Amino acid sequence: MNLAKFENALKIGETAAIEFKRAGGTIEMDTFETVCSFSNRFGGDIYLGVLDNGTVVGVPENAAQPMVKNFISAIGNPDLFSPTLYLEPEIFKYRKKILIHIHIPSSGEVHSFKKRIYDRVDESDVKVTATAKIAQMYIRKQEIYTERRVYPYVKLKDLRLDLLPMIRILAKNNAGGSHLWEKLSNRDLLKSAGLYAEDHVTGKNGFNLAAVMLLGRDEVIRDICPAYQTDALVRKVNVDRYDDRLTVVTNLVESFEQLFKFAALHLPDKFYVEGAERKSLRNIVAREMLVNTLMHREYSSSYQAKFVIEQDRMYVENANRARFNGPITLRNLEPFPKNPLIASFFRNIGYSEKLGSGARKMFKYGRLYSGVEPEFFEDDVFRIIQPLSENYSFDAENEAGGQNEDSETTQKTTQKTAQKTTQKILDAISNNPNVTRLELSEICGITADGVKWQLRNLTKSGRIARIGGDRGGHWEVHDVEHPKT
Repeated sequence: MNLAKFENALKIGETAAIEFKRAGGTIEMDTFETVCSFSNRFGGDIYLGVLDNGTVVGVPENAAQPMVKNFISAIGNPDLFSPTLYLEPEIFKYRKKILIHIHIPSSGEVHSFKKRIYDRVDESDVKVTATAKIAQMYIRKQEIYTERRVYPYVKLKDLRLDLLPMIRILAKNNAGGSHLWEKLSNRDLLKSAGLYAEDHVTGKNGFNLAAVMLLGRDEVIRDICPAYQTDALVRKVNVDRYDDRLTVVTNLVESFEQLFKFAALHLPDKFYVEGAERKSLRNIVAREMLVNTLMHREYSSSYQAKFVIEQDRMYVENANRARFNGPITLRNLEPFPKNPLIASFFRNIGYSEKLGSGARKMFKYGRLYSGVEPEFFEDDVFRIIQPLSENYSFDAENEAGGQNEDSETTQKTTQKTAQKTTQKILDAISNNPNVTRLELSEICGITADGVKWQLRNLTKSGRIARIGGDRGGHWEVHDVEHPKT
């Protein structure tokens, strides 16, 4: 057992991949629910003999071996688990206490416990009953590219061929003056883009879902993906409803144009010069956010995508075939195409660049646009949150002699934003000691991981305390004094 890893888990606390269980000599049923949810999600570690708050209490020494034996029997019992699992719990000693560690890898199957499917959401094991959610889990497990699904009865007349002249021009300009698509017929162009293919399972030829989404007529898209739409909202004055709204239900090529115009209408275009060239920070940030939500969306899901502009932030969210659960940073960024055909088409016409460059541009230009870097969060619903500040302006004239000043300004802006979030959390806890992390996430406008980071820091500094466990416990504010912001 890696004791350093265990001590780090105690510091972090329960997460989407760490679970503590108190075990007084037997293994409770909720432990098996966690095994099921970890297997269905991205794996994780269970530590038996630890309270929810991280207090190590241990398990009875004479019960440890029988507990392991009973655990192995249970996960191998087809009446309990389907499919069955094979795991090897490890008994170890920490500060004279006997503990049991169970590592659960992510499985290639969707598992059920007592005929119920469980998924891991933040620190909870959630019973899944919705058909769409279960289908999403199978898609994630089987690595299916749903964009490749062939529809043999979709014909050329079902596609917006009138867009192809513009597509050829965009591809030509993006390639520097010459592109293969200029000389190809309509059908050959679509084949070259991978939009007409053979289904090697059924042997049928036809246009695939990528073709329908990129160039399909609105009524064809509606028939094949009835839940597809992108809801664009502005909520600056009327935050309960909206100040302006655009519902986009057309093909992806025109969807991008409509959403981009909506962003340009409602976002300030701040002055910025890079070298001798003026760059539109608004256009760069908006483009990367919108391209991402269109290009990497899981179109088989009924989850409605959103592009929302608020007073202090804007964000996009869409259904996703997640690779893991948690924030994406420049350190852990591992580009993975969710829809390779759609992504390639977008790159050919200049809507996007090489894989991974969009996120790097967002981190760079998002900070220049508002003084704070964006947040990326990978889960079944993918989110990008870009903070906004109408008062922030990057002074390009001072850049040559003031890189340190710019860094200091950015640091102060980031610190000020964090302090405001801290105060929101303290106020929310004061008003409602039973407030949940999800509710705090909605109140503060940050991700669940951001809330977790804030709570951990506030707890370490003694400003708040958790009384009781995650289930049935509550928060207490010990110090309401805070820096003026």
